[in-house]
Amino acid sequence: MSISITEDIRPISDLKKKPSEIFKQIHRTGRPIIVTANGKPDAVLLDVEIFERKLKALNLGVLLAEAETEAKMGAYPTSSRFFNRA
Repeated sequence: MSISITEDIRPISDLKKKPSEIFKQIHRTGRPIIVTANGKPDAVLLDVEIFERKLKALNLGVLLAEAETEAKMGAYPTSSRFFNRA
């Protein structure tokens, strides 16, 4: 995911004063907005559809990592047992 340092880092005062502008930017660009407080990064705003895709990818990664660990330990069924499950 890319980010534009000049466009996508905004102070919290921008969020308070012009939230609709920030939300339009998020939806238009698909990039997250980093909200700063006292000059430091404090929160990230992200389009909900992009967030859901990222969350699904993260969850899939967790499942694959668990499966890989089990496979390395030899904790997996034989092919005949796998295909004959009900």
